Amino acid sequence: MSGETVLIAAFSGRSLAQSARRAGYRPFVADAFGDIDTKEAADDIRVIDGAMQTGFHTKQIVAALEDLSRASGSAPIGLVLGSGFEDKPRLVGALAARFRLLCSGAETIATCKDPKKFFGMLGKLGVRHPETQIERPSSPEDWISKRVGGSGGRHIRDCSGPSHSKPRRYFQQRLSGDRYSVGGLIDIPTSDGGRSDSYFATKQWTSPSLKHPYRFGGCVSQPVCDPNLLRDLVNIASRVGDELSLKGMASFDFIVSDGVPYLLEVNPRPGASADVLDDPTGNFFRAQMAAWANGEYWPGERTAPKAMAILHADRGPVILGNTPWPEWSADRGASGTVVPEGAPLASVFAEAATADAAEALARSRLAELEDLIYGHAKS
Repeated sequence: MSGETVLIAAFSGRSLAQSARRAGYRPFVADAFGDIDTKEAADDIRVIDGAMQTGFHTKQIVAALEDLSRASGSAPIGLVLGSGFEDKPRLVGALAARFRLLCSGAETIATCKDPKKFFGMLGKLGVRHPETQIERPSSPEDWISKRVGGSGGRHIRDCSGPSHSKPRRYFQQRLSGDRYSVGGLIDIPTSDGGRSDSYFATKQWTSPSLKHPYRFGGCVSQPVCDPNLLRDLVNIASRVGDELSLKGMASFDFIVSDGVPYLLEVNPRPGASADVLDDPTGNFFRAQMAAWANGEYWPGERTAPKAMAILHADRGPVILGNTPWPEWSADRGASGTVVPEGAPLASVFAEAATADAAEALARSRLAELEDLIYGHAKS
């Protein structure tokens, strides 16, 4: 394992690159940001200009990954995909034809992100989910619209506008309640020659704005959770994971309304919660390598509850200056980076004795970091 090179492609490759580095790998990253801390974790990086606005395109991402492969000095053992490929199974298929994928392939991604296939599968399994349909409901009150393959919650809208449905969008009945995610390490080899699954719950919250009322705000590990609810969440994740034949890192997002869990989506890749679930040995990345590349794996270290939260540029567009980034910050943009109003600006982390304390500390750090960034912004 030690020193092996691995390719990573994602909108933001920072989390995967850091986990890979902790696990002893040499990560070579293609992403859309080229943040300071991603460059620090990666052996080399290629930034795909415009990817956040238009998505990844085959020629650009293939050229970047082939260039990284040549620069690595030793043949990469494979390619791990993060966010940015949920709505592009054809692109994933094209990448699989050129690189050894160490993650779920096009068919699995398509099943997870196609509303008809995914919610039809849940119906056959008897797994509760919000009422979902492709056509716009005749009475749109209490319904939301989602983009197929969308992530981060920025694509979710309350139902409004024309009476016809839009391409690449579907409709779901709005539910209120607590948001949980179950991070899975699935089908991981064990020392006795068997395979095992591990599941970890996180609690999530939104950071609403007028334009993006459902955007993801953050999450915290080891939340206080009723044991029966936790058992139900894990049981659902396990059943759905088996049906999808998932391997390695995956996340299962729920909303719990009146004590009843409803499955919203499955990401057959590491979700945002990987940041708060990983450990100092790169446990999550090691698990991914063990599942897909027969790498070495041993149980991770238990850490204190950890929270992460995303800071958005809600004070207005900003050009980053020479920000003195705190050690608890992440996704640090280089000086001169232009961040549009409302876009993700950076992330914060916090650890504490309890999940509530970790969340409270993360939220207070958001305000501190916001003042710091805007105070050092370029005019």
